[in-house]
Amino acid sequence: MKTVMRKIVALCQSCNQCPVVEITDTEIKIGEVGNVCSLKPAEWESLRSKILKGEL
Repeated sequence: MKTVMRKIVALCQSCNQCPVVEITDTEIKIGEVGNVCSLKPAEWESLRSKILKGEL
């Protein structure tokens, strides 16, 4: 049986209403209830790279 990686990072530690980033082996979800964006790992890496380079 394959173990699936799952990590959840809250963008705000003060409440549970703020956006979270949920990372699994197959997708990355960013947002809050009713407003979620799902990215594939390659899309996530592209977004992350552009943010780190200051392009976004």
